[in-house]
Amino acid sequence: MEITREQVEHVAKLARLAVSEEEKILFGRQLSSILTYVEALNRVDTSRVEPTSHVIPMQNVFREDEVRASLPRDAALANAPDSDSGCFRVPKIIE
Repeated sequence: MEITREQVEHVAKLARLAVSEEEKILFGRQLSSILTYVEALNRVDTSRVEPTSHVIPMQNVFREDEVRASLPRDAALANAPDSDSGCFRVPKIIE
């Protein structure tokens, strides 16, 4: 598929890009080659290929939820700059 100079100018205008005359010629050739390649891909028979969202099989990697011992409260608060009644104390941020 051949891209015209006017089409390149239109795309540049939509993208709000200033392009020189040399760039218009270069971009026209590049876009034409990209569209030619896409046309070739469209001719490939994919009727027996299942649609996928990823090219490799995906699986859930989460582990089962299970109750386990956690960090003791005193150890969690040991390096806190300020604590009160077993809780972290932080500066007020709402007026």
